[in-house]
This record gives sequence, structure tokens and C-alpha cells, in this order.
Amino acid sequence: MAAWDLSVTVEDLGSDAPPVTLSVDSGLHVGGVILKLVEKTQIKRDWSDHALWWEQKQRWLLRTAWTLDKYGIHADARLVFMPQHKPLRLGLPNGITLRLRACFSSSVFQTVMGICRMLNIRHPEELSLLQPVEEKKKKKDKNSAEEIYDLTEVPLSSASRPCLYNGMPAHFADSPQMEAIYKMLSVTQPPPAPEVIAKQYRAASVVDKAHIHGRWLDSSRCLLQQGIQENSRLWLRFKYFAFYDMEPKYDVVRLTQLYEQARWAILLEDIDCTEEEMMLFGALQYHISKVSQSEPQMLSSSAAMDDLESALQSLEVKMEGESIDDMSNVIVCFRPKRMTLKGYKQYWFKFQDTSISYFKSKEESIGEPIQQINLKGCEVAPDVNVTAQKFLIRLLIPAPEGMNEVYLRCENEQQYAQWMAGCRLASKGKSLADSSFQSEIQSIRSFLAMQKTSSGTHGNAPANDESINTHSLVSPRYHKKYKAKQLTPRILDAYQNVAQLSLTDAVMRFLQIWQALPDFGLSYVVVRFKGSRKDEVLGIGPNRLIRIDLAVGDVVKTWRYNNMKQWNVNWDIRQVAIEFEGNINIAFACVTADCKIVHEFIGGYIFMSTRSRAKSDTLNEELFHKLTGGHEAL
Repeated sequence: MAAWDLSVTVEDLGSDAPPVTLSVDSGLHVGGVILKLVEKTQIKRDWSDHALWWEQKQRWLLRTAWTLDKYGIHADARLVFMPQHKPLRLGLPNGITLRLRACFSSSVFQTVMGICRMLNIRHPEELSLLQPVEEKKKKKDKNSAEEIYDLTEVPLSSASRPCLYNGMPAHFADSPQMEAIYKMLSVTQPPPAPEVIAKQYRAASVVDKAHIHGRWLDSSRCLLQQGIQENSRLWLRFKYFAFYDMEPKYDVVRLTQLYEQARWAILLEDIDCTEEEMMLFGALQYHISKVSQSEPQMLSSSAAMDDLESALQSLEVKMEGESIDDMSNVIVCFRPKRMTLKGYKQYWFKFQDTSISYFKSKEESIGEPIQQINLKGCEVAPDVNVTAQKFLIRLLIPAPEGMNEVYLRCENEQQYAQWMAGCRLASKGKSLADSSFQSEIQSIRSFLAMQKTSSGTHGNAPANDESINTHSLVSPRYHKKYKAKQLTPRILDAYQNVAQLSLTDAVMRFLQIWQALPDFGLSYVVVRFKGSRKDEVLGIGPNRLIRIDLAVGDVVKTWRYNNMKQWNVNWDIRQVAIEFEGNINIAFACVTADCKIVHEFIGGYIFMSTRSRAKSDTLNEELFHKLTGGHEAL
């Protein structure tokens, strides 16, 4: 074979150094090129992390046994010889920025796995990287450099679980400085100053949120293929809101970062909540901040956990004897219909197995019902205001054309707790005879108790109101609406109901209330449906897709993943097509994001639903790429 010259830029020689010219032939394999290159540079060092990057084709030449001919490399190829792991500035949900070495040559999915391994975060499949949104900078802030904590010296391990020492990965136990960094990852941050909240980017509309969700990196491609350079700044965030196997014993960093992401979502109004809920979130933040100073880490002794688990099991056995088969009540029912005000009607409702039936009156309940609604697979959401004595249960019931919405209005707390518990169990396919029915009622009652305000003394709350900066605990909307001294008694009232919680319980409770919000877990994309002339918004949730009319902000349609038969992407015209049961087909093009982002969200959520305890330690990476990779995976 004829020899020819190949030019290779060696990054380690500096940006001004000319490319190194090698005499090669097409039969030479990539490993041979690297060997020649190393000999010619005459630099003695460990080159094992280095590889060749082909600039024009935007790909790494990682198969060292392949020949230049097989790769299709000719004399005009621009090759760069550089390390596969490079420093990256990584912003965490709690606002801390780390500088660490990340893999630039493997898929972002694997890169995130490596980062999570280093930081001791289990289930890395729930997280991903996105391009940051710049915060508003004032002229006088220009010189204030942010503090960056350096982890670039941490050796990269290939073990699936980090080796723990004193409850933290061994590499954090090396020095007091490293230990301090781990503490920052695993301990909740104090409430941010109001001016810090004001400086953050805040999405003003659902379209603004859609622009943020268009910044997620492609999980199938590497960082370099997506224009990410050494020392670039990226955010590590929870992307899929399907949190699996959350265990406070092992998930200290994971829980802390999830709490921080949820807290900022509330403070920056990324997710809507009622005023009453905002006061409760404020009270929980205040309590968590207070308790974390005296109880620095969320650690639960395994013996106590085991005792609790065995006690719960024996309680379940006892409760099985006390189970009930059905319940019936007078309930006011409401079916939202456009252009109507008279939607509420009173019926006699009967709950049996996983269905509810309703009749005009109790006397007619012996005969045929007006309608029977099967709740299996439906969506159940609370709409409650304890102070106003409003106890609504919102049901979204699967139907061929999308979802039917029904509201049940209960008379009091007791009726609400029973019916809400019944609906939740029925949606999972469980009847009222299930052993968990009573514990579900109890959980709902304790949730309602937290929302009650107490008119008594403020217990162990601070006597001096100045010690609680209420504007650090609520979103800016309430800074404008109320003075700090007006907010203080309301937050302290809510605080009474959470003051006895341990740090772990308080964080878990915060996350539970966040997860119960109607818009929880929705990521937005502006799309144009096939046959439509206007832009609309597609909301992608953990178990459903929703279609939102931009003009009025109303949810027009809901489709659940469990009714989905197939989805595919026409990569040429960048269109997503989905087929649901009942011969329902939808198709749309994406406006604010690449259709790969939507494809990845749908495939990712379907992947999350395949995880099971039996295989919880092994992540089926191949299945993830099959479901999310698109044409690159084939």
C-alpha cells in the first residue's frame, strides 16, 4: 500500500504548536497511529486516557483495531489527539458549582453515570445534563467570581458503587477539604437571601419553561459532539420525575439534591401551588434549615428502620382482619363542561372493588346505576383548602379520545380521607379490602393536619420574629403581596404542624407535597400538531402527555402512556407520531426543542417504568438506548 502523510494536532503540545505529520498507509490501524504519534512527540507520560477525535465527522476513533481505510480516513482528515476525560464546571441543584473530570468520549448517559458514581448518587438514569440559563447580572456584580469546588484530582473509578468510608465515598475522606465538599453535597443549604432569589432566571410563561426544557443534552451522543468544550458550564438536574427506590439510608446526596431542586422549583414558581401550600413549603424549609444545623446529616439507623418495617408488617396483618368491601355516601359530583356554570349535582355514590357507581338517591341504589366508573389506571389529584373547608378529589379517567375529568366534592375531612384513599388504591388496581387502605387514610389525615393553622402559642418557634426571614422561604410573588411581618405568623402557624418532624421526615414530607401538586413532573415543549395552524404546548409527564391550548392555557387533551401502542419519529421531517389504543393517532413537529428531546422523554419514562426491585442493582443501559436513542441506536 502506498504511504501518505496524515496530520494530527496534539492538544498537549499547546494551541500554537503545529500539527504532527505522520507517514501512514490505509492498512495501518488506529492503535498504530497513536503509537507512532507518541514516539514522535517524545513526551514521557501516561497516554492511556488519550484518543483521536475526527473533527470533520465529529466522532471519536475509539476502535483502535480498525484500520484507517475502515474508518474512511484520508490525507485531508483533521485529527486531534487529546484526553477523553476533561474538566467540566458542573452546577448542582443546590447552587454549588463543582469542577470535575468528566468523560467527553462516551454518551452523555454514561458520562452522567460516572459523575453520579463520584458524587454517590444512586439511580443516575433519573438525572441528565442541560445547558444553563444565565442569571440576571447587574453591573456591580460583574467582578464577583463564583466559588468553584475542585474535584479534578478524584480518581475515576469503574466500580458501579463507590467504596464507602464513614458513610461517604473513600475519595471524600482523603482530606478535611474534601470532607467539607461532601458535607455541602449532603446537607441542605440555608434559605437563600431574597436578593439571590430575585437574581435567578424565572420563567414567566409556559413558553419560557419550554425554552428551558429545550436545553437538555442528547443522552445518546458525547459532550464533544454537542459543542461542549473543556471547562464548559453545565447543570446536573433530575430530568425524569420517576424516583425509584428512595432510601434515606443510602441516598443522602440524592435526597438532598432532589429537595434542593424541588425547593428552587417552588421559589422560582416553576410549578404552581396554592397560597396555603406555599406557607407549608415555607414552614418546612424553615424547619429543615433549623434542624439541619443541629442534626447535620440525614442518617437513619438501620436497626430502627428494620424495627419500623417489622412493626408496619404486623400492623398490616392486623388490618387485614378489619378490611371493608365497599362504602357509600352522598357526594356532590361535577363534570367540567365548557360554557356551563351548573356543573355540580348531588348523587348517591357507591364504591365497590375498583369502581364507583352513582345513583339519583340512596333508595335507587339497589337498581342499575346512572353510570359506573372504573378507576383502574385513572389519575387522582387532591384539590384541598382546609381553612375554607374545600375537599375536592379530581379524577382523570382514561377514555378512547383522551381523559375524562370528574370532580368529587366531599362534605368533611373524614369522608374526604376515606374516598381519596379508596380512589388512590383503585387507580392502582387495589380494592378497599386491601391491607394498605387504613394506612392510606392515616397518611391523608396527617397531610390535612399539617395544613391546619393553630391559633394557640407558637410552641418552640422563635420568640423574636426577626430571626425568621420569610422572604427567603416564599416565591417573589408573595414578597410583593405581603410584608415580611404579615407572612411571619402564617408561616409559624404552619410550622406548628411540622415542628416535631426529624430532618429526614421533613425532607421526605416536602417532597411528598411537591409530588402531589397538579403540575408535578411536567416538562414542556412548544409543538405544532399535524393539521393545525397554531402553536400549542405539549406537557410530558411521568405517566402521560397533555395538550395545552396556548391562548387560554387550558389542558385540551390527556393521553396516558399505558394506552400507547407505539411511537416513532420521522427524522427527515422531524415529526413525532404516536398511536394510542382505540385507533387514535397524533403527530406533531417540535418548535422549541429538537424532536429527539421529546422522543427521549417518552422513551425514558417508559424505561423508568420497567425497573423492578429484582434487578435494581443492574441498569439495563442497552434498553435505555433502544427506547431513547432514535435512529442513532439502530
